[in-house]
Amino acid sequence: MKILLLHDNPPPGGGAEKQFLGLRNELRKRGHDARLFTSTASKKQSVSDYECFGTISSFRTLLQTYNRWAYQSLKKVLEDFRPDVVQANIYLTQLSPSILPLLQNIPSIYYAVWYRSICPIGTKMLPDNRTCFYPAGRICLRTGCLPLRDWIPLMYQMKMQRRWQGVFELVVAVSEAVRVRLVAEGVPATHVNWPGVAIQEKIPEKSPTPQVVFAGRLVKEKGCDILLRAFGIVRHKCMHAQLVIAGDGPERTRLERMKQELHLDSCVTFTGHISSEEVQQRFASARVQVIPSVWPEPLPIAAMEGMMNGSVVVASRIGGLPEIIQDGETGFLVEPGNPQDLAAAIQRAFDNLEIGQAAHEFALSHLTEEKSVNRFISLYEHVLQKPAG
Repeated sequence: MKILLLHDNPPPGGGAEKQFLGLRNELRKRGHDARLFTSTASKKQSVSDYECFGTISSFRTLLQTYNRWAYQSLKKVLEDFRPDVVQANIYLTQLSPSILPLLQNIPSIYYAVWYRSICPIGTKMLPDNRTCFYPAGRICLRTGCLPLRDWIPLMYQMKMQRRWQGVFELVVAVSEAVRVRLVAEGVPATHVNWPGVAIQEKIPEKSPTPQVVFAGRLVKEKGCDILLRAFGIVRHKCMHAQLVIAGDGPERTRLERMKQELHLDSCVTFTGHISSEEVQQRFASARVQVIPSVWPEPLPIAAMEGMMNGSVVVASRIGGLPEIIQDGETGFLVEPGNPQDLAAAIQRAFDNLEIGQAAHEFALSHLTEEKSVNRFISLYEHVLQKPAG
């Protein structure tokens, strides 16, 4: 099969970029001609097969509404490559809905890894940290989610997205939580495919130090401020505990100030941004991995990697996380935004490290890259068998 994968940002990048690159590489190993089309919105060296103009400047809002460079470049790629199937992953923050008319006569799949097709900021989270259940529109302006200068072009973008979403034969969600939200707002998501991570047959040896780790972008919705408050409580009961936070983002300065205010300088380390490979190496021995999200997290790769490592994953009971974590069996689930609940769960994790074994076994059975790619191939074959029109 000839498969073209569309994604806004070139890998390497975050979890979505890593997953999409892994999909391309695994498809190639199986003899398929899989190629990746992205924008150039990155300062890092890209490994994409095709690129069009992208930017992270203030021009980005207009670009993601209509990217003529994406349209022109993709048109040429489709004419030259002539793919059997196109899979779009994230395309609304750079490539824009301008590319959708080009897919009208090509079997195509949209893989929804977040809420961007129904939410102009992608999180379905209000400024006060409550989950948003409103359809996009004037409410985005009234709640302060968008300033007027962004609201106007992004409402046009949402209108174009709704107009052309029918070009996809299938809409596949990254989790059942995402699928349900999409359907509630008129996006006909019919399938779910969990992403996967690399197989690790044996659990790495765990550190004798009670170490807690977090990996992710330092933004408000990830809940790192809740984690710091919770860890302050944990330290009163476990004086040797250490916390490592890997990642960078707009919240880092505030979080480092919180660390000082909570007197956690000696036990909390911020690594800054490090590669996913280094994260894996440094976190393999961690006893506990925390996903303290306050937004309805679709299904974070970090949680899957922690489970594959045999760490005990403590995560918010929100979004897609309860689909892979059974509370008290393959990890612990906590109330989002509650540092006391999170601290108690971290302490339980220290006392029940055998749960990491159950998490590892679940990951081997359900969360491997191989199984995810198998499901994608079945979906490609499904759309290819559908009659034209």
